Amino acid sequence: MNKEVMKPRRRLDDLFKKIEIFPIDDLYIQAQWSRYLCVLTSGFLEVSIRAIYSEYAKDKCNAAPNIAKFVSTKLEDFYNPSMKKSLALTASFNQTWEENLRTATEGELKDAIDSIVNNRHLIAHGQDVGISYVNIKKILRKCS
Repeated sequence: MNKEVMKPRRRLDDLFKKIEIFPIDDLYIQAQWSRYLCVLTSGFLEVSIRAIYSEYAKDKCNAAPNIAKFVSTKLEDFYNPSMKKSLALTASFNQTWEENLRTATEGELKDAIDSIVNNRHLIAHGQDVGISYVNIKKILRKCS
């Protein structure tokens, strides 16, 4: 797997493990950790998508360095990876990939990814969200 994906994933997994070691009884603190983990998970999705497609352009296509740089530069503008945006990006590379991704993510996985992105947006704008530690952990597992 892509090392640019694995490094942030390991950090995220390690943080989840550390939180489990020290159970938090205070509901307010749990909510704050859940918000933080939601933002990190959304960021992980963004970084992963950028890294995978950048690697594809660089290594798999044997693209000229200037083409691979162009793809990587364009991917820097890819934020808030809702399924709609992720599918559109995927279609720009290959329509069959988009169809396969759409099929593979229907239902719970699509809902999980969209929930992460929507909650991250609300958190970033100071809104209350109803995401719990248990929910964010389940969502991360589904996104794996």
